[in-house]
Amino acid sequence: MFQKKTRKSLTYTSAILTAVVAGLTLFPISSARATAAQDSAAASATFKTKCALCHGPDGSGSEVGKSMNVPDFRSEAVQKLSDAELAQVVSDGKGGMPSFKGSLSADQIHVLVKHIRAFAAKK
Repeated sequence: MFQKKTRKSLTYTSAILTAVVAGLTLFPISSARATAAQDSAAASATFKTKCALCHGPDGSGSEVGKSMNVPDFRSEAVQKLSDAELAQVVSDGKGGMPSFKGSLSADQIHVLVKHIRAFAAKK
């Protein structure tokens, strides 16, 4: 009788521990996905307010941007730049492009670079 209760108790304890471990394992994954979605939404909003006027909503360049010879974000020339190079251009500006280091954090610039990378697939 005692062994039966011990075995049953051990089974319940194992099931509870398994559920706890699974929950702790899966929570960071779902949290990471939520963070990625938030980063994407934030990058999209930042792009619309800071970049789209010249670079266009799809990264190909607006009429204003094309008149200033802004690069097409979908082009191989832009996409072959390293993340650090793209971040530096966003941060410091280049040619007629203003610097954004005073209005965007390093994290915002990082997610913006990831957003720019996504334009390569849309060409």
